[in-house]
Amino acid sequence: MKIVVHDTASAMLDLFHRPVAERPAALRELYRPLEGVMSAVLGEADLVGMHRMGSGFRLDREDDRYLPAVRQMQEAAVWQRVEEALRTAWERLDGAVPGVAHADTVHVVVVLGDPDDEHLVVRNSGYFGMGGFPGAIQLLMWPTETALTKIGHAAAHELHHNVRYANVRWDPATVTVGEQVVAEGLAEAFVRELAGEQALGPWATSLTGAELEEAYRKVTAGIDVSGMHNLPPYVYGDATARLMGCEPVGLPHAAGYAAGLRIADAHLAATGLTAAGSVALPSREILANAGVPSGG
Repeated sequence: MKIVVHDTASAMLDLFHRPVAERPAALRELYRPLEGVMSAVLGEADLVGMHRMGSGFRLDREDDRYLPAVRQMQEAAVWQRVEEALRTAWERLDGAVPGVAHADTVHVVVVLGDPDDEHLVVRNSGYFGMGGFPGAIQLLMWPTETALTKIGHAAAHELHHNVRYANVRWDPATVTVGEQVVAEGLAEAFVRELAGEQALGPWATSLTGAELEEAYRKVTAGIDVSGMHNLPPYVYGDATARLMGCEPVGLPHAAGYAAGLRIADAHLAATGLTAAGSVALPSREILANAGVPSGG
């Protein structure tokens, strides 16, 4: 696997020196490495539109916080640490499952987020990623202390997804809650294998006690719910579901991640496997090992 972490720091510094009217075109060039990979799955992918709708930096105005934030990320060696984390993660996955299918090249872009976006900065401590399209990883961050510390772990989490979906078929029409929460749980367990408990993301650790028990009950009750448009409430929780135009089901933020990690841990305990070694296993097998009833 060839891992290419693009120099989006230089691209963003150039972008923020341009007039506001020129910035969408510059951002489109920044995202260009991901465009072909994502369009092959989604059809024509408007990554600038996705940036606007998501938690990316604002394109419609000046903000004197942006340039210092990018420079802070450079000083913290974010791009180098992301590359090192991905190479370590790939060595572990390749060693655990020799011959596992994977993209020949994985393009990685790190993009600045919006410091005023509650979803990014409050609910997700300043960072998250997208890596489910083999060959493409996007990492979005605002340089909070947590994000600067854990962005490499987020990269490893996303690489686990990247390899998984080169082996496990993901169909937006038929994908289930079970598949999504298994994928998130395994990816977080993988991060823990690489770097310890402290590396886990806030989305996997924010629920404990009775709140975790209730969330686990609701998520597993919906384990066979299918269709990409029906999954956000179970995976991301009510607040994010509303942002995505979905009907809430009464779950706290990132409930599917916490439930997924519990499922992954039960699977690992039952089988003696690792999260790296489980990267290509079907979700129905993992759910069965974890004792979670599923229609498949």
